[in-house]
Amino acid sequence: MVNASGTEPGRDDAPGAAGTAGPAGGPVRWESQTWAEAGQAGDAVIIAIGAIEQHGPHLPLSVDTRIVEAVAHAVSARTGVPVIPTLAYGVSASHGDFPGTLTLRPETLIAMLEDLIDSLYASGIRQFVIISGHIWNSGALDVTAEKTRVRHRDARIRSIGYVTMYPGPEVNGHVRYGRGLMHANFFETSVMLHLHPDLVRMEQATSHLDVDSFWDYRMDQVSETGVWGRDVQDASAEHGKAEFDRCVETTARAVSAAIAEPWPDPTHRP
Repeated sequence: MVNASGTEPGRDDAPGAAGTAGPAGGPVRWESQTWAEAGQAGDAVIIAIGAIEQHGPHLPLSVDTRIVEAVAHAVSARTGVPVIPTLAYGVSASHGDFPGTLTLRPETLIAMLEDLIDSLYASGIRQFVIISGHIWNSGALDVTAEKTRVRHRDARIRSIGYVTMYPGPEVNGHVRYGRGLMHANFFETSVMLHLHPDLVRMEQATSHLDVDSFWDYRMDQVSETGVWGRDVQDASAEHGKAEFDRCVETTARAVSAAIAEPWPDPTHRP
């Protein structure tokens, strides 16, 4: 079996390989293990978090969840680090009045993650890699990471996005401005055409010219369609595959290096 990056997951000669892949070279799914297997699965885990929210007239509500889950599963297959079931809901209320969005309060997401991390900690996990598919989750995830570092002194945790491991300006989203407002755009549409072309309604695709702004706004304040980005009609599965493969490759390398990173020596405290 060949994964999204074109190599056999779990092989020792695969770039960034760090463990044993799951069945048939697939991801190591936490929920598919027995309790005995989970107890021997190592001390690291991947937690993927998406969102269920409007993505314009041409994409399904599940874009963020589907993309981050695909990346997380491919990274697990590459590294052997187990991945727990994806959290489908995120902090999405800032989409405003568009129908369909399901959202958690930041406080709710933090509480959910604290409970999950405590459960994983009780099973011997000490390294937590959170991969998010939705930028507005970031505040809650950063708070969760800080609380985890304080509560569990022998744990380490980091929250990243699935594109974090390569420079932001290199993300080819055909967005000139917008920062976190980039949404349902050329990039996401292309990746969905690669992963789930049956869920993309390209005949309904529309673009929206992004503008420079100091403030961040609710999406319904800046876009009448829920789209933020140019040239959406030019999206392609070929571009989506290239971007997806790069996300997997760079994230897998980073995760492999992270779990092998030496822990700080407490005797060297200033």
